[in-house]
Amino acid sequence: MNRFKITCPCHFGLESVLKFEVNKIGGEDITVSDGRVSFMGDFTMIARANYCLATAERVLIELTQFKANTFDDLLFTMKNLPLEEFIGKHDAFPVKGYSLNSKLKSVPACQRTIKKGAVDRLCNKYGVSYLEETGATVQIQFSIMHDICTIYLDTSGQGLHKRGYRKISNLAPIKETLASGIVDLARVRPDSIVCDPFCGSGTILIEAGLKALNIAPGINRHFSAERWQISNQKVWKDERSRAIDLVNRDATFEAYGSDIDPDAIELTLNNFAKAGIKTKIHAKQNDVAGFVPIKDSITICNPPYGERLLEIKQAEELYEIMGECFGKGRSNPSYIISPHEDFERFFGKKADKRRKLYNGMIKCQLFMYFK
Repeated sequence: MNRFKITCPCHFGLESVLKFEVNKIGGEDITVSDGRVSFMGDFTMIARANYCLATAERVLIELTQFKANTFDDLLFTMKNLPLEEFIGKHDAFPVKGYSLNSKLKSVPACQRTIKKGAVDRLCNKYGVSYLEETGATVQIQFSIMHDICTIYLDTSGQGLHKRGYRKISNLAPIKETLASGIVDLARVRPDSIVCDPFCGSGTILIEAGLKALNIAPGINRHFSAERWQISNQKVWKDERSRAIDLVNRDATFEAYGSDIDPDAIELTLNNFAKAGIKTKIHAKQNDVAGFVPIKDSITICNPPYGERLLEIKQAEELYEIMGECFGKGRSNPSYIISPHEDFERFFGKKADKRRKLYNGMIKCQLFMYFK
């Protein structure tokens, strides 16, 4: 079976977490760069990556990488790519991408040129003068950085953070892929107890539950590549069955969520039910000042930021309250994501370890207390 170079973008700061995941599912020749992990695999690996990778944003097939100083370079390369191996005669193939610090600055012009090259190639191969584009969607993506252009095909469709359990969220959600990465850094295990006193829509606790029970995050959704002409439905069916067989039904994991907003509690309970782990959640309305960590539990949270929901002064007062009631050591570790540069001062203790992460466009730190 054909092997491909597979590239998975991720949040900056989670590259090592994603590399571990890729290695776990059997990816080969793994390479890591800023914000992405690449590896080799066949179409079975593409299906497995879509189902199983919790911190990847998408699963892309990298077709080529080349120097692109002119639009002719784009056109020539696209005309010579074997696109017909992936794109059927009736398939749609929209183009999107970006250009940074390159001679080819106009993204719309790059899109048009790449599209024209793809059309010319496919019309020639299929012996037609017009392509209907009424079939499955094979999304072409491009990135041009410092005049180096990379062409990808997106196998995922909707971003992989779309697990299917969070149809509605609260005002300040954390992305599922980022939450999963934090859960991994917090070393959540099958027998862990995890608390979140700002549970919101339950994302952190749900991702902790999926991790503890070894539930593949994409197990309840579909992906664009399932409908491609080269797709073997048996591969997808087998990989879904494999993921189901790997679920750890004996895990004793428990989640405890609280929030000052009663609507957030209802949302958390509903989302846990959608995720299929409703028996693992205990949730109640509670102000953080009344939070008491359960014995031997891990606290993981995304408290409100001054930039979003509270004035900075209020956020700082909140951090002081957290410092008084959160665990800060081996028996009750805490993992807190915040953009506040002086978080540790208000929390009352220097973190044992910090990691730079981005929550959306907000530069944050994950403050880890575990010693």
